[in-house]
Amino acid sequence: MTVMRPYKHPDPSTFALERIFHALSDPARLDIVRHLDSVERATCGELEFGRPKSSMSHHFRILREAGLVHTQTAGTTHLNTLRRQELDARFPGLLGAVLKQPR
Repeated sequence: MTVMRPYKHPDPSTFALERIFHALSDPARLDIVRHLDSVERATCGELEFGRPKSSMSHHFRILREAGLVHTQTAGTTHLNTLRRQELDARFPGLLGAVLKQPR
């Protein structure tokens, strides 16, 4: 039986604008964040949008390290949520302003 280690997520006090802007600068990652803003949570499969799993793993790592996404493992499924409350507490209005921009 394979046991998956939990993912590491940064403490909100360490969120950095440079990392957040870098994470959001990629259209695939911005699509993921936009989708997560409209749902409670989503699996990695729901967020692939036809992209290869290998590139999606990279995108999720960047989003987690920036503090934008929380990934929880449930068996073999990865459930992702947007860390909206923590982001809004650290940088009020930032995520809302980014997400309001036209596609």
